Amino acid sequence: ASSWGSFHYNSKSVETPDDDSVSVSIIGITEGGVESPLISGVPLTQPQILNLGDTINAQQYPYLKLRFFTKDNTNQTPSQLNRWHVLYEGVPEAALNPSYSYYLDDDTLQQGKTISFSTAIENIGDYPMDSLWIRYFVINESNQITSYFKKADSLRVNAFVTDTFTVSNISFPGKNALWIEANPINHPEHQKEQYHFNNLGERNFFTTGDKINPLLEVMFDGSRILDGEIVSAKPVIEIKLKDENPILLLTDTTAFDVFLQMPGQSTPKRIALGSENITFYPASGNQNMARLEYRADFSAQDGKYKLMVRARDASNNSSGKGSGDFDYVISFEVVNAQTITEVLNYPNPFSTSTRFVFTLTGAEVPDFMKIQIFTIDGRIVREIFMHELGPIRIGKNITEYAWDGTDEFGDKLASGVYLYRVFTKDDGETVDKSATSADRFFKKGFGKMYLMR
Repeated sequence: ASSWGSFHYNSKSVETPDDDSVSVSIIGITEGGVESPLISGVPLTQPQILNLGDTINAQQYPYLKLRFFTKDNTNQTPSQLNRWHVLYEGVPEAALNPSYSYYLDDDTLQQGKTISFSTAIENIGDYPMDSLWIRYFVINESNQITSYFKKADSLRVNAFVTDTFTVSNISFPGKNALWIEANPINHPEHQKEQYHFNNLGERNFFTTGDKINPLLEVMFDGSRILDGEIVSAKPVIEIKLKDENPILLLTDTTAFDVFLQMPGQSTPKRIALGSENITFYPASGNQNMARLEYRADFSAQDGKYKLMVRARDASNNSSGKGSGDFDYVISFEVVNAQTITEVLNYPNPFSTSTRFVFTLTGAEVPDFMKIQIFTIDGRIVREIFMHELGPIRIGKNITEYAWDGTDEFGDKLASGVYLYRVFTKDDGETVDKSATSADRFFKKGFGKMYLMR
């Protein structure tokens, strides 16, 4: 609401005479969703009208919540709400209406061309709007945002505003998203509206030409890792660079710069790409993708490492911010001792299926793993072996396999609590457990899972 008027309310008793206790409370809610009690315990003994405009500021509390309280300790027949309603002045409501007017000259243009875009904005509410600000913004391939603001005419009820936006695509190579936001929500002259979701629209466009940054991807043992993750002491680090240009192929190691910072050191050192533990696979055919395979060996030292990669295509377009910056920087940790954390099932409780989550350290994955699931009285109902779990790697794991709450014969188990324990071995020796905060959920190696059907 833009302003609050009056609150009308009434309740009716089930019996006469009555011993009812009846009241109503009014709670104010800010635009950020913070609730504050404003009027509490107003009795409902007879039809009443409460003037809200004198006590509640709609600028501070544009939303209200009503709370009705009733009880009857004597007859157990509390009073019933007969009616309540709030009178107020509302706010405008603008919405994009491309069915009325829409234009985009082309969604694929050579670099250096101008993009023209327009669409209609309609006032579909019951209140007029002042002069309307419009925000246009472009999100490029690097998720960088460039914004432009324009001021349009006032928007009367059931009227339209149609604005045309033009911008050069010279700074937006590759795939981009062009957005329009009517009455931008963070603008100093933003006007209150009933809804904002229908003020937003998106249109993709593509800029051709050899100015597109190549795509860089780095994987450890076939997986992307998060910053700070534990990796194998002897990982295979695969660095791939892919370019859209089908003619200028990536055939030279000079496209890559790779640096490694060892634990305890402050300066990274360049890795020689011609060394025997690195293999270069040049691009060929229709796929303009070059690949480095770095067979690293960190078994000499535990600790935190940092890998930094810089890459460019044959036209010297960097895969990142610029030729002097590293396009990929990742920290990772190496623990040479072969350990495993307690294995958690997720989600827990579960109704349809649950997966298993754990972290491995060391240089190699153990060669044996088995999960036993028991009833609460100790009867084994399911054994899950390593080959069923799917690919397992050093570091954080969440299994591809999901247990569906069935026994060895495929029959569904009843709802309830089940126990489980995990056996992990390598070369016949039990793999040590590494301590984590999850240890408190286990007792003598047993964990609990909750099946709810």
